[in-house]
Order: sequence, then structure tokens, then C-alpha cells
Amino acid sequence: MTDATPACPHCAKPEFLCVCADIEPLKTRAGLLILQHPQEQDRLLGTAGLTRRALENCVLKVGLSWPSLAKALGRDADPGQWAILHLGSARAAALPRDRELVALDKKGAALENQDKALAGLRGVVVFDGSWSQAKTLWWRNPWVLKARRLALNPRKKSLYGALRREPRREALSTLEAAALALSRLDGKPEIETALLKDFGLMLDKYRAAQAEGRIAPENRKSPPPPPA
Repeated sequence: MTDATPACPHCAKPEFLCVCADIEPLKTRAGLLILQHPQEQDRLLGTAGLTRRALENCVLKVGLSWPSLAKALGRDADPGQWAILHLGSARAAALPRDRELVALDKKGAALENQDKALAGLRGVVVFDGSWSQAKTLWWRNPWVLKARRLALNPRKKSLYGALRREPRREALSTLEAAALALSRLDGKPEIETALLKDFGLMLDKYRAAQAEGRIAPENRKSPPPPPA
């Protein structure tokens, strides 16, 4: 994509990748805050803008650090009532097999009473970027340590397929991670279904643009995350 290529003001995708006209924004009980690393903004395969467009209760902020959760959200918020979606050094193999959304303690181990740990959470913070960029966001925002820590243990692989190679099976796009987390917290599987439909439409357009020679394969492979 060049500077002259028109971009959608909502999802920031070039017009040939935009699916905003097909999206019906969803209302969710739990909020979503996406903290995007500045170097992630120009990714054609990125999903942060699409996620914001698809969810009414979603805030997207680009940067490296914010003094508090409230400053990042732009409204009053208690980090103790929110959760941070970050696997860190926790091993996916050690997570409960019957859970796709897992609450962790400060050492990265799964808490015993998962239902209690997840009950009442008012929102989720997701880092948008590579593994190393997510680690940077984690350490640059000390207020995240006051929030509940969550990890994903998805049963299915990312819809990216061969379009983007990832170092870990559990790696998902920002949209897929948000869809899984919010659908489990709200108890509404239709949230995940709707978001994945939007994502699939965008990927179909991406593959079509590749076939037409309009864009080259991205195939980014991020290094595994260092110990948290």
C-alpha cells in the first residue's frame, strides 16, 4: 500500500481490504482496551482497527505507556476490575485443558477457582503487537500488575493460516483473542461467531488482493516471548 492508496477512516485498511460496510457493531457487557505498539500500525494483516470497528465498547490507543488504566481508557476505571490478556512466560501446556480463557496468579499458574476469578470482570486489556512488543507494553505500564492476568488456551488455530506464521500454536490475532475472551466473559458465543465472520471477510479480500498482485505476502514470524 502506498501513501496515495485511500484508507478507511474506521479500520485504517486500504479500500480493497475494508469490510466495514459489512460490519454490525456489537454491544458487549465487558469492555475492551487495545494498546497498540506504534510499530504495529502499518500492518496490512493487523486486526486492531477492525476489532474497534466491530465492538461498541472498545477503545484503541497507540503508544508505549500510559500513567493509568483510566488515562488509557479516557474514563474512570479500577484496574482491579479489569484483566490483562498476556501469556508471558506461562506455558500453554500447563493450562487447564477444559478452559480456553484462564485466570493466572502473579507467577503465571492457573488459579484454582476459575469461575470466581473471572466473575465480575468489567473489561479486558489486549496488547497489539509482536511478542517482544507486547513485553515492552507490559513493562512500560506498571498499572497492569494491579489487574487480573488472563491467558488464552484456544482449541482452534488462528484463521490466519499460512498468511502469517507464528511461533506458538496458541497465537491468535488481536481480533480472535478479543473475540474468545469477550465471548467467554459475557457468556455469549455469538460474539466470537460474529467477530470471526468479519475477520474471515477481511482475509478473503487479502487473499484476493494477493492473487491480483496488489500486495506481497507478509508472513511475519515473531520470536518467542522472553520470560516475563
